Amino acid sequence: MASEGSPPASTGDGPGLGRRERMVLAAMAAGLALLLVWLRGGLHPEAPLERLARQSPEFSVALTDGRPTMVEFYADWCEACRAMAPAMETMERRRQGELDVVLLNVDNPRWQPEVERYGVNGIPQIELFDAGGQSVGRSLGARSATELEALASALVAEGPLPSLAGVGATSPLSSAGSAGPSAVETGPRSHG
Repeated sequence: MASEGSPPASTGDGPGLGRRERMVLAAMAAGLALLLVWLRGGLHPEAPLERLARQSPEFSVALTDGRPTMVEFYADWCEACRAMAPAMETMERRRQGELDVVLLNVDNPRWQPEVERYGVNGIPQIELFDAGGQSVGRSLGARSATELEALASALVAEGPLPSLAGVGATSPLSSAGSAGPSAVETGPRSHG
């Protein structure tokens, strides 16, 4: 038993941790936490691709709001999509109110009908729509900031699409056309 004048065992003189040891452990924990944050890429705000996707208007709304629309088919794992995202975000901010930018993730089953409808078999793929919601072209592959701005300018001005590799105009298919019924039955991913 301890006498009345002796200090209690919990002050750090006994088997418990003292103040100094607790501070060292806290500093080590903070250091490990900082190391973990640094190893995982730091304290970055949300990446441009995620931000664009989250802020993207609904596809059906964008096609009916009277503004031209760029629809990017992308995936989270797509390096080209991630590399193009900052330029796409800058262009979207610059054209806010005159052009809609919509992102559709090809890995989301919700967008499977659109993936099939627009024949997406590689990403990034950008579908281009006029202010009336009619498809006017397609861009395949990653685009630079200059190329994205040229596409946006053409859409907003209702002019011809720029001459860029991987960019082309689209035209509606007619079921009464010379291709016959077999062309209508064949989907964009079939090889028959």
